Amino acid sequence: MELVVFGLASAGALAGGIGVIASRPPVRSALSLLLVLGSLAIMYLLLAAQFIAALQVIIYAGAIVVLFLFVIMLLHMRSGEGRVEKLRWQGPVSYVLAGLFLAALLYAIWTGAGPHMAEPAPGFGTAESVGRSLFTKFLLPFEVASIVLLVGIIAAVVVGRPLAPP
Repeated sequence: MELVVFGLASAGALAGGIGVIASRPPVRSALSLLLVLGSLAIMYLLLAAQFIAALQVIIYAGAIVVLFLFVIMLLHMRSGEGRVEKLRWQGPVSYVLAGLFLAALLYAIWTGAGPHMAEPAPGFGTAESVGRSLFTKFLLPFEVASIVLLVGIIAAVVVGRPLAPP
């Protein structure tokens, strides 16, 4: 049963990832990102990491995607706007790099290269273990991320407020 759920969740994540990069309207890309994040939450549940799965849904799927949609709406993106392509070489280079990445990924899968999964440690994914590692080993990156998010919120408020008449 776990294999079936994993297969469905990974198929959803792949479909959402393709939707993120293939959709022209930015709102559809954000909704595809929501599918990816939901699928990842299901995979965390399969790993018995309920706390991380809940954080995935609440923070990323809830707050971050809503923030993306807010920025898209704030910038008045319209699906009918013409697209100006300034870097014509960017498309072919991205296809070549994506092909090389896919070839490396398939090679790693077929040869069995890479780290082999071990059983997770007892208490993996619990609120206590996440909090302990967050406030001991990862305290500086946590605080830096807090400052970056604060600057982003202040910038969104400054950009979103109406201009005062002179």
